[in-house]
Amino acid sequence: MITTYDLMVAHPFLAGLPAEHVERLSRWARRAPFRAGTRIFEENGRAQRFYLVRDGSVDLRTKVPGHGEVVVETIGPGSVLGWSWLFPPYRWHFSAVTTDPVLSIALDGAGVRGLCAEDPELGYELTTRFMAVVVERMQATRLRLLDLYQAPA
Repeated sequence: MITTYDLMVAHPFLAGLPAEHVERLSRWARRAPFRAGTRIFEENGRAQRFYLVRDGSVDLRTKVPGHGEVVVETIGPGSVLGWSWLFPPYRWHFSAVTTDPVLSIALDGAGVRGLCAEDPELGYELTTRFMAVVVERMQATRLRLLDLYQAPA
């Protein structure tokens, strides 16, 4: 049987992380399957975990006045979902809705923050990786909003 640890070792987001770090993270992890159309989290809700997506796709959405909820980006296998658990005030900046069945690994935010505080090397490594995700999501949001507000020709 494939363990949560095995799934984590094979996930691209954790590639190159020392095995002892992955093992410590796995103590705060659990499998998290979702059906298609499931709202995993809501914009501005409490961010208490993050997800390593193994299978399936998730739409990241944001509310745009006059346009309702808009898909900013669709992420798939090998992606990480959620960075808001790492930065106070721990509120989601987007909503997340599955587009098809998803198998993910959910990691407890408070537990992982505790590991990062105990082990600055792990904390630095995860913060660096999550900052790359933040930059990528901000760029995707900017491009999507430019598309929405582009003046008709």
